Amino acid sequence: MKKALLAVILGLSLLACPILYFAVGPALDEVQLGTLKLLLIVCGCSAAYCFIVGELSKNNSQMDKLWSLLPIAYTWIIAIRGGMTARLVVIACLVTFWGARLTFNFARKGAYRLKFWAGEEDYRWKILREKKEFQPRWKWTLFNLFFICIYQNALVLATTLPALISMRSPAPFGVVDGAAAALMFGFIILETVADEQQWAFHSKKKQLLTGGKKLADIPEPWKKGFNTTGLWGHSRHPNYFAEQSIWVSLYLFSVGAGIGIFNWSIIGALLLIVLFMGSSNFGEEISASKYPLYAEYQKKVSKFIPWFGTMDGKK
Repeated sequence: MKKALLAVILGLSLLACPILYFAVGPALDEVQLGTLKLLLIVCGCSAAYCFIVGELSKNNSQMDKLWSLLPIAYTWIIAIRGGMTARLVVIACLVTFWGARLTFNFARKGAYRLKFWAGEEDYRWKILREKKEFQPRWKWTLFNLFFICIYQNALVLATTLPALISMRSPAPFGVVDGAAAALMFGFIILETVADEQQWAFHSKKKQLLTGGKKLADIPEPWKKGFNTTGLWGHSRHPNYFAEQSIWVSLYLFSVGAGIGIFNWSIIGALLLIVLFMGSSNFGEEISASKYPLYAEYQKKVSKFIPWFGTMDGKK
């Protein structure tokens, strides 16, 4: 039921942005429309590339490799065409910082190779691909085309719409912009810490499991199989919490530009939250099937927003 509801939400979201554009506004001027057309060309080429290369290589992480790179390109295109105003340059620099960090984190997992179509595929795609819902193969091909390639490329573009909607604003860089920049920077740091803690935990676990050892043979906290230390003791997905918050913070730049507290460029941040709801549910389904104590972890620790409680009950 939850999966069906999520699919309906994702489907309706394809119509959400144009509806909000005409219902709420503001309308884009000629320069903004020209910039949007350019961004859509890049987005369309990326979607076609991800589908063709993904199908030929049987590696469906092509979009994963571009996820951290495309927003950098989009925001700098907007900044250059918008006259390199202070607000747009700050946005582009912050997005570049975010993208460089995420690219590094993905690269050290083996995602990038000289053979650009190769590299480590996200393990979740393999598990999802083998589910009965995607048999026979043509069902997965359609899923790859419409969700992984088209929808996710459109979503990544949508997250940068606050920059597009702000590019012609006469309002100077102000207090709201400063707050948005501080929040975005802070959440990038939070996500960096979370990913570093996760990397350190699993690297140590992998080291301890050498020589044919099993989880029961290694010490705590690694024997649980999943991380409950640091930020991961206060949130089951502190990296996801930070990631969602980064793009909500980016939306605040449109408020600082004087567009209004609510405008249609919020759609990217909202759809990203919906995507992470589905992604985290699937990831937790896998973790719960692998690790006996994960169900207890789910009961005691917040899913996204960090609370001051841990699996062992310590503050």
